[in-house]
Amino acid sequence: MINDPIADMLTIIRNGYMARKKNVVVRNSKAKAAIGSVLTELGFVLDSKVKNDKEILVTLKYNEDKTPVLNEIKRVSSPSIRVYKDHKSIPFVRSGLGDVIISTPQGLMTGRKARSKKLGGEIICKVS
Repeated sequence: MINDPIADMLTIIRNGYMARKKNVVVRNSKAKAAIGSVLTELGFVLDSKVKNDKEILVTLKYNEDKTPVLNEIKRVSSPSIRVYKDHKSIPFVRSGLGDVIISTPQGLMTGRKARSKKLGGEIICKVS
């Protein structure tokens, strides 16, 4: 039984980078598909697409020297401890080199986009 499926997805992606895999497969849900599309938008993964009703295929991205593009991916808000921020207090990650994924009333988006739209919400994870 998985208590936190989003943390499980982030761990699978992190372990895939550490093992230098080309693709990783994650169980499908709307939230995970949205996180995958935000990671693609940020440029930390090449592609994230729903393979079938049960799986999401995430294609990992590497630099020319075969080092992972993603240095850190960490869950901020968990099912037991939710972390909410308004648009003024959304954190900056590594002085702008990274970003946060935030769940807003308009859906999942990057911290930069939420700040510009003046939306707050639950901080899902931080990536850099």
